[in-house]
Amino acid sequence: MQSTKYSLNKEDGIKILKGAGYAVGGVLVTYLLSILPNIDFGEYTLVIVPIASVLLNAGIKYFKGN
Repeated sequence: MQSTKYSLNKEDGIKILKGAGYAVGGVLVTYLLSILPNIDFGEYTLVIVPIASVLLNAGIKYFKGN
């Protein structure tokens, strides 16, 4: 349903928040990609990598909607 002139409805708010989320997400990913090569996880690498993989997959499924 389209909102009336000079007002926003719930759908408009959701679309605005999704757009803001995508923008902030892109900035965070860019920032993380620049600092991750400089971080040494040491003995915790074997724990962090699988957890990061699961979280990444969960995020993809969440935003994909399946």
